[in-house]
Amino acid sequence: MLQILSGFGLLSGASYPFRALTLFKKNPRLWNYLIVPILVNIFLLITLYGGLVFFGWQIVQTWIVNLSGWVDKAIANLPAWLSILEYLIVGLGLILDLLLNIILFIITGFIFAQFGTLLGAPWYGKLSEQLEKLKTGKVETVEVGIIRDIGRAILFELKKLVLVAFVGIPLLLANFFPGIGTLISTVGGITLTAIIVCLDFLDAPLERRRLRFRRKLKMIFATLPASAGFSLVCLGLVSIPLLNLVTIPLCVASGTLFFCDRLLPKLK
Repeated sequence: MLQILSGFGLLSGASYPFRALTLFKKNPRLWNYLIVPILVNIFLLITLYGGLVFFGWQIVQTWIVNLSGWVDKAIANLPAWLSILEYLIVGLGLILDLLLNIILFIITGFIFAQFGTLLGAPWYGKLSEQLEKLKTGKVETVEVGIIRDIGRAILFELKKLVLVAFVGIPLLLANFFPGIGTLISTVGGITLTAIIVCLDFLDAPLERRRLRFRRKLKMIFATLPASAGFSLVCLGLVSIPLLNLVTIPLCVASGTLFFCDRLLPKLK
């Protein structure tokens, strides 16, 4: 089955979290590296979902109330012969309600993944080393010293923020142009979020080789469409409440598998 998928880049990339799950089943000892990160994720789950989802839900409900008011006015002003549009407007309102809630969970899941991978980095790093050794027979690490290592980690997070601001602000401004602007903003926002998620889950093996931030980005784009499939599936998995307690570690593991299969050959 995996050989068949390898011919379809998008589907092959999307299959890596499930490949990682199969590898965990065959090597139960790998679960030892996930105990502490899962405990950290439980704490984050209670904190983030207790706060972000609550306030986000309030904002969404406010938007929905305003939308309902607009829909009621629109329906009231419709000529009698256009009353059939009432059902269309109500239907669009329900679809928008659903989309707003999905976006809320995607944003919360994204933030959850950011903190989860950052706080669980020491354990995820060990897990990544074990997986790379299992796949290639060795682990390559460029030693730079603890001070420089910490500096690189901070710079990595700052550069991600710069990327989000540089791309995200224009996408946010696009919302001022209804229709096509909103569509561009939504698609662009999901794409940007998927790229950041991809960077996070591929970073353990890439950072061991001390690659520059731009090189990491270039390698992600060089492995399209497989990297797109990988990042979108991971984004979906980390957006599911409760399940993301396990899917974040699973995506970290699948990132190392993706690296070994698709990125490592490009570094040789």
